[in-house]
Amino acid sequence: VNSTYEVKAECDVCVTSSNAVKVVASLPQKQIIFVPDQNLARYVAQQLPDKEIIPYCGFCIVHHQVSGADVDKARASLPNAQLLVHPECTQEVVDKADFVGSTAGIIKRATQSDNKEFIIGTEMGILHVLQKKNPDKKFYLLSTKLLCSNMKKTKILDVYEALKYGQHEIILDED
Repeated sequence: VNSTYEVKAECDVCVTSSNAVKVVASLPQKQIIFVPDQNLARYVAQQLPDKEIIPYCGFCIVHHQVSGADVDKARASLPNAQLLVHPECTQEVVDKADFVGSTAGIIKRATQSDNKEFIIGTEMGILHVLQKKNPDKKFYLLSTKLLCSNMKKTKILDVYEALKYGQHEIILDED
Protein backbone atom coordinates (compact mmCIF):
# COMPACT_ATOMS: atom_id res chain seq x y z
CA VAL A 1 0.00 0.00 0.00
CA ASN A 2 2.81 2.42 0.82
CA SER A 3 4.06 2.73 -2.73
CA THR A 4 3.60 5.04 -5.68
CA TYR A 5 0.83 4.70 -8.23
CA GLU A 6 3.52 3.79 -10.78
CA VAL A 7 4.48 0.75 -8.68
CA LYS A 8 0.84 -0.18 -8.08
CA ALA A 9 0.18 -0.06 -11.84
CA GLU A 10 2.76 -2.82 -12.34
CA CYS A 11 1.51 -5.03 -9.49
CA ASP A 12 -0.94 -7.90 -9.68
CA VAL A 13 -2.07 -7.44 -6.06
CA CYS A 14 -1.69 -4.73 -3.43
CA VAL A 15 -1.72 -5.82 0.23
CA THR A 16 -1.49 -4.37 3.72
CA SER A 17 0.26 -5.89 6.71
CA SER A 18 -3.19 -6.98 7.95
CA ASN A 19 -3.98 -9.09 4.91
CA ALA A 20 -0.59 -9.90 3.33
CA VAL A 21 -0.36 -13.51 4.56
CA LYS A 22 -3.96 -14.31 3.64
CA VAL A 23 -3.72 -12.72 0.20
CA VAL A 24 -0.37 -14.32 -0.70
CA ALA A 25 -1.65 -17.71 0.55
CA SER A 26 -4.62 -17.38 -1.83
CA LEU A 27 -2.42 -16.85 -4.90
CA PRO A 28 -1.93 -19.90 -7.12
CA GLN A 29 1.68 -18.94 -7.93
CA LYS A 30 4.48 -20.49 -5.88
CA GLN A 31 6.92 -17.64 -6.57
CA ILE A 32 5.92 -14.18 -5.40
CA ILE A 33 7.90 -10.99 -5.96
CA PHE A 34 7.10 -8.92 -2.87
CA VAL A 35 7.55 -5.14 -2.86
CA PRO A 36 8.26 -2.70 -1.30
CA ASP A 37 9.07 -4.03 2.21
CA GLN A 38 11.70 -6.74 2.73
CA ASN A 39 10.77 -7.17 6.40
CA LEU A 40 7.10 -7.78 5.68
CA ALA A 41 8.18 -10.09 2.84
CA ARG A 42 10.31 -12.08 5.30
CA TYR A 43 7.40 -12.32 7.75
CA VAL A 44 5.06 -13.54 4.99
CA ALA A 45 7.66 -16.09 3.87
CA GLN A 46 7.94 -17.44 7.43
CA GLN A 47 4.16 -17.88 7.59
CA LEU A 48 3.98 -19.51 4.14
CA PRO A 49 6.92 -21.91 3.72
CA ASP A 50 5.30 -23.47 0.63
CA LYS A 51 5.74 -20.18 -1.26
CA GLU A 52 8.99 -18.71 -2.53
CA ILE A 53 8.84 -15.06 -1.53
CA ILE A 54 11.31 -12.92 -3.48
CA PRO A 55 11.76 -9.70 -1.48
CA TYR A 56 12.55 -6.29 -2.83
CA CYS A 57 15.35 -4.56 -0.90
CA GLY A 58 13.13 -1.69 0.33
CA PHE A 59 11.79 -1.15 3.82
CA CYS A 60 9.72 1.14 6.00
CA ILE A 61 12.19 3.73 7.26
CA VAL A 62 10.38 4.00 10.60
CA HIS A 63 10.15 0.29 11.51
CA HIS A 64 13.51 -0.62 10.01
CA GLN A 65 15.52 1.72 12.25
CA VAL A 66 14.41 0.12 15.54
CA SER A 67 17.06 -2.27 16.87
CA GLY A 68 17.46 -5.21 19.18
CA ALA A 69 19.29 -2.86 21.55
CA ASP A 70 16.13 -0.73 21.70
CA VAL A 71 14.19 -3.85 22.68
CA ASP A 72 16.74 -4.81 25.35
CA LYS A 73 16.61 -1.31 26.85
CA ALA A 74 12.80 -1.25 26.91
CA ARG A 75 12.55 -4.74 28.40
CA ALA A 76 15.09 -3.86 31.12
CA SER A 77 13.02 -0.86 32.20
CA LEU A 78 9.64 -2.62 31.82
CA PRO A 79 10.20 -6.29 32.71
CA ASN A 80 6.47 -7.10 33.10
CA ALA A 81 5.39 -5.60 29.80
CA GLN A 82 4.61 -7.65 26.72
CA LEU A 83 6.33 -6.55 23.51
CA LEU A 84 3.98 -6.23 20.52
CA VAL A 85 5.68 -5.34 17.23
CA HIS A 86 4.82 -4.78 13.59
CA PRO A 87 6.11 -7.30 11.00
CA GLU A 88 7.90 -4.47 9.16
CA CYS A 89 10.44 -4.41 12.01
CA THR A 90 13.75 -6.18 11.43
CA GLN A 91 14.18 -9.87 12.21
CA GLU A 92 16.28 -8.94 15.25
CA VAL A 93 13.32 -7.06 16.75
CA VAL A 94 10.69 -9.60 15.66
CA ASP A 95 12.68 -12.43 17.28
CA LYS A 96 12.48 -10.67 20.65
CA ALA A 97 8.75 -9.93 20.49
CA ASP A 98 5.92 -11.60 22.37
CA PHE A 99 3.58 -10.89 19.46
CA VAL A 100 4.04 -9.83 15.83
CA GLY A 101 1.13 -8.36 13.91
CA SER A 102 -0.36 -5.53 11.93
CA THR A 103 -1.61 -2.39 13.61
CA ALA A 104 -5.07 -3.94 13.86
CA GLY A 105 -3.52 -7.15 15.18
CA ILE A 106 -1.58 -5.27 17.86
CA ILE A 107 -4.73 -3.44 18.97
CA LYS A 108 -6.70 -6.70 19.13
CA ARG A 109 -3.95 -8.53 21.04
CA ALA A 110 -3.53 -5.76 23.63
CA THR A 111 -7.28 -5.43 24.10
CA GLN A 112 -7.84 -9.17 24.57
CA SER A 113 -4.80 -9.73 26.79
CA ASP A 114 -5.02 -9.90 30.58
CA ASN A 115 -1.60 -8.24 30.76
CA LYS A 116 -1.64 -4.63 31.96
CA GLU A 117 1.60 -3.30 30.42
CA PHE A 118 2.73 -3.31 26.80
CA ILE A 119 5.72 -2.10 24.84
CA ILE A 120 4.51 -1.13 21.38
CA GLY A 121 6.80 -1.52 18.36
CA THR A 122 5.02 0.39 15.62
CA GLU A 123 4.22 3.98 14.65
CA MET A 124 3.38 6.05 17.71
CA GLY A 125 -0.08 7.06 16.45
CA ILE A 126 -1.38 3.71 17.66
CA LEU A 127 -0.85 4.69 21.30
CA HIS A 128 -3.88 6.98 21.36
CA VAL A 129 -6.16 4.22 20.04
CA LEU A 130 -4.74 1.66 22.46
CA GLN A 131 -5.17 3.92 25.47
CA LYS A 132 -8.70 4.91 24.46
CA LYS A 133 -9.75 1.26 24.03
CA ASN A 134 -7.91 0.12 27.17
CA PRO A 135 -7.94 2.87 29.83
CA ASP A 136 -6.93 0.38 32.53
CA LYS A 137 -3.71 -0.61 30.72
CA LYS A 138 -0.33 1.09 30.19
CA PHE A 139 1.32 1.43 26.79
CA TYR A 140 4.93 2.43 26.16
CA LEU A 141 6.51 3.17 22.80
CA LEU A 142 9.43 0.85 22.06
CA SER A 143 11.50 3.74 20.70
CA THR A 144 11.09 7.44 19.99
CA LYS A 145 12.28 6.52 16.47
CA LEU A 146 8.77 5.21 15.78
CA LEU A 147 7.41 8.48 14.42
CA CYS A 148 6.39 8.65 10.77
CA SER A 149 6.32 12.21 9.48
CA ASN A 150 4.54 11.04 6.31
CA MET A 151 1.64 9.67 8.34
CA LYS A 152 1.27 13.03 10.06
CA LYS A 153 0.87 15.03 6.85
CA THR A 154 -2.83 14.39 6.31
CA LYS A 155 -5.19 15.63 9.01
CA ILE A 156 -8.87 14.76 9.43
CA LEU A 157 -9.77 18.29 8.29
CA ASP A 158 -7.88 17.63 5.04
CA VAL A 159 -9.98 14.51 4.41
CA TYR A 160 -13.20 16.35 5.27
CA GLU A 161 -12.41 19.24 2.94
CA ALA A 162 -11.33 16.92 0.13
CA LEU A 163 -14.64 15.09 0.33
CA LYS A 164 -16.76 18.21 0.83
CA TYR A 165 -15.19 20.22 -1.98
CA GLY A 166 -14.09 17.41 -4.31
CA GLN A 167 -10.47 18.49 -3.96
CA HIS A 168 -7.25 16.68 -4.81
CA GLU A 169 -8.52 14.57 -7.67
CA ILE A 170 -5.80 12.26 -8.96
CA ILE A 171 -5.79 11.70 -12.71
CA LEU A 172 -3.54 9.04 -14.16
CA ASP A 173 -2.28 8.46 -17.68
CA GLU A 174 -4.11 5.60 -19.38
CA ASP A 175 -0.67 4.01 -19.93
